[in-house]
Amino acid sequence: MKPLKTSQFDQLYIKHHKKFKNRPTLVFLHDSLGCVELWRDFPKQLAIASNCNLLLYDRLGYGKSAPMPTHERPTNYMELEADVLAELLEFLEIEEALLFGHSDGGTISLLTASKYPEKVKAVIAEAAHIFVEDITLQGIYKTITAYKTTNLPQRLEKYHGDKTETLFKAWTETWTRADYKNWNIESKLAAIRCPLLFIQGEADEYGSLQQVEKTLNQVSGKAKKFIIPEIGHTPHKEIPELVLEKCTQFILSVL
Repeated sequence: MKPLKTSQFDQLYIKHHKKFKNRPTLVFLHDSLGCVELWRDFPKQLAIASNCNLLLYDRLGYGKSAPMPTHERPTNYMELEADVLAELLEFLEIEEALLFGHSDGGTISLLTASKYPEKVKAVIAEAAHIFVEDITLQGIYKTITAYKTTNLPQRLEKYHGDKTETLFKAWTETWTRADYKNWNIESKLAAIRCPLLFIQGEADEYGSLQQVEKTLNQVSGKAKKFIIPEIGHTPHKEIPELVLEKCTQFILSVL
């Protein structure tokens, strides 16, 4: 898969692998500190198992994409990212998208399915957030401490280079802002009509199972959950084989 360069999206690092005719495209949306490279080979494995095409990209400011103009973000920054995704799907002529989003990416997946239901065939939301919880803020504060006291900056710089400081501030300072405590997208969930699989680790350090239950109770389409005991915020990395199996079953049932 080669990076896609276009005049419209030339600031984004994009990988589009179209192998299967008349099959949907799996679109992977990374978390608040993630990028294409950090998905490892999980996207490829799921695409092969489900006979789907594949699209991955680094959002602006992440991985191999261009830097963010500033670390300051509006409260609705994830909704704006849903708009970017919708434009990208339109440009690439992807009419049937299966979204797999982790954390922030999971929220962006939900928002895209809500705002652009005609573009999304199904959503797999892993550790997504629909409102701010104390456990989320506690997890972020712990990560801020780790950023100051461990080699976390160096580990992130391996993937984000000199954009690391800006993207870290963009995440931590936005979520810990006083005005962000009231951020909530529950009112948008009823517009989600496509099938949904919500994956969550019971030991997720950034969110409780209320994120799952409130989402499933408010979407309009068929929704199921996959709750995993003793697993944290990144099930696709912690138990990839089991997550791959469940996701493949879900996708094949949708198709």
